[in-house]
Amino acid sequence: MRLGVLDVGSNTVHLLVVDAHPGARPLPAHSHKADLRLAQLLDEDGAIGPDGVDRLVAVVRDALQAAEDKGVEDLLPFATSAVREATNADDVLARVREETGVELAVLSGEEEARLTFLAVRRWFGWSAGKLLVLDIGGGSLEIAYGIDEEPDTAASLPLGAGRLTAARLPGDPPDPDDVRALRRHVRTEIGRTVGEFSRFGAPDHVVATSKTFRQLARIAGAARSAEGLYVQRELKRASLEAWVPRLAAMTTAERAELPGVSEGRANQLLAGALVAEAAMDLFRVEALEICPWALREGVILRRLDHMGQG
Repeated sequence: MRLGVLDVGSNTVHLLVVDAHPGARPLPAHSHKADLRLAQLLDEDGAIGPDGVDRLVAVVRDALQAAEDKGVEDLLPFATSAVREATNADDVLARVREETGVELAVLSGEEEARLTFLAVRRWFGWSAGKLLVLDIGGGSLEIAYGIDEEPDTAASLPLGAGRLTAARLPGDPPDPDDVRALRRHVRTEIGRTVGEFSRFGAPDHVVATSKTFRQLARIAGAARSAEGLYVQRELKRASLEAWVPRLAAMTTAERAELPGVSEGRANQLLAGALVAEAAMDLFRVEALEICPWALREGVILRRLDHMGQG
């Protein structure tokens, strides 16, 4: 069947259409994206303002039309941290439902981490052993660890690249004092979770997902996306540590000139790099591998599992 997953994230609204059936690898058929940056549209009270809601409704309508055009039989719509944490989340969800007919399922941070972990496990298989999975989104950082398809432990921290940029890095380029303050904040937040994961022992394989990690790996020398999904891509901590001060000294326009960095994500690349560097350092990770599957694929795989069970 043809499935569509509609991901209302903190940075983008992304419709991914796949051809899939239980027991088979889902094959991408179409991708439809809109940059919305909900995490940066929150007002001082933490609510998504009227303009942001209007834009969300319009983008969801466009995605629905794209899904219809591509023959989607079953649509799986969900929202993550930007909607989850908005003080007017119920009103936003009601408005989307009333004007588009779409019932957005709001995933908790732990659900995000667990579904992403499922996608990574299926991609690498059982031979990867104990996995530590890191995922930097626009609104949150997800961490999961385990040896099965369900992680032994998972956590979600409010350390998304978009959120941190909007709240803590106003300058372009940012003020060095702001960068140092953000570095301290990120390391304090991640440091509180390390003990929960370290009690399970060292992972056999460390994996990262998300656009932020892919861009960081690319500027550090990883293969271009045009070279395909199956090319191994790695990010070394030493390379990342060398890039952080360089990114801190750049303007958004200068970062957008870097290989693999999109104009829409260039402003939040430094915050993402600080989170990635802190996570790799505090979890004692020298190198990690980039996985092309993440949350959207996890949602699809879980749906296929349920289909297979009748």
